[in-house]
Amino acid sequence: MTASPSVRAFEVRHLQLARALFAALAALMVTFSPDHSAALGLSVFSGFAIATGLVFALSAWLVYPAGGRAPVLVLAALNLAAGMVVGVAPWRTTTMLFIVFIAWGALTGLVEILVGVRERRGQAKRGAPRDTLNVGILSAAFAVGVAVVPAGYALEYYIEEAGQSFTLTGTIIAVGIFGVYAAILAVYLGIAGFSPRRDAAAAPTSAEEVGA
Repeated sequence: MTASPSVRAFEVRHLQLARALFAALAALMVTFSPDHSAALGLSVFSGFAIATGLVFALSAWLVYPAGGRAPVLVLAALNLAAGMVVGVAPWRTTTMLFIVFIAWGALTGLVEILVGVRERRGQAKRGAPRDTLNVGILSAAFAVGVAVVPAGYALEYYIEEAGQSFTLTGTIIAVGIFGVYAAILAVYLGIAGFSPRRDAAAAPTSAEEVGA
């Protein structure tokens, strides 16, 4: 009698929920902080990227079968590299913020888009490839959104009720875009993680699931 393949204790949904949690924490930290400086933005991003990278690295062995781990390990490396680069306090400058935000969003977005497209061709009705593709598009859109913001932008304005002037800078806008991106990512991955899967009862036995 042939033994049936063992069912993994961790699934793609667990990876999605873990990513949603860290994205939600990043969104909350940005939203409720009165300081939207490059130092604050990169500090929050560093924690978010490193945590996400570690989740990807662990999921490569806990979630994915041998042969389907390469894209997940690439995403882990990109996130860990970006997080560690801006983890150095003196490097948290406006220039670094724009470089890292754009490069990270573009690279991770491209990887997830490619994985999602490839997997949709093989299993068009499975949820994970669709979610991977959508997250990739969201990350790429984040990169584009930051790229169109002038780094040196500064707009002085006066709020009569507060009795003082304020300055809206490109850095503040970029950090705000990151906060919005993190919030959307958290909601999307949270919904995806809790959504029922038609293939939930099937054990992953091949490299058909390589991104979430």
